[in-house]
Amino acid sequence: MSQKVKLIKAGTDDLQTIWEMQVEAFAGLYKKYHDTETSPAAEKPDKIIWRFNQPETTYYFITADGERVGVIRVIDCRDSKTRKRISPVFIMPEHRNKGYAQQAIAEAERIHGESHWQLDTILQELGNCYLYEKLGYHKTGKTEVINDKMTIVFYEKD
Repeated sequence: MSQKVKLIKAGTDDLQTIWEMQVEAFAGLYKKYHDTETSPAAEKPDKIIWRFNQPETTYYFITADGERVGVIRVIDCRDSKTRKRISPVFIMPEHRNKGYAQQAIAEAERIHGESHWQLDTILQELGNCYLYEKLGYHKTGKTEVINDKMTIVFYEKD
């Protein structure tokens, strides 16, 4: 059984670490899909800083047993009309398949409110799709083809 995760709010001093973790966490998908335009592995550090400075964004470290195992970014406009969004959530390669992402999403929903969420993922990554569907997210029917190997699929949860 995996450790219970905690979400620790990140600060300005953490942005370089978040970027380094993100590049490492998405490196395998980048190598697989070669999506230079959209891959978090290909982003520059200033993109993290730009997102962090958005008033609706909160970055959290996903921790288990005091160790940083991943990151989740929540976009919450704190109004009743706009869906809250998870983008991105990632677990470091050595900590995957331990239930951490599932716990982190559930914890983000507890903190920010259980309903009115959206996220997207790679359609070809069946494990990701399974995870989100298990957590109550459903496909919206919208997809976006990135290249001949990769399609983004959009999910919502009400």
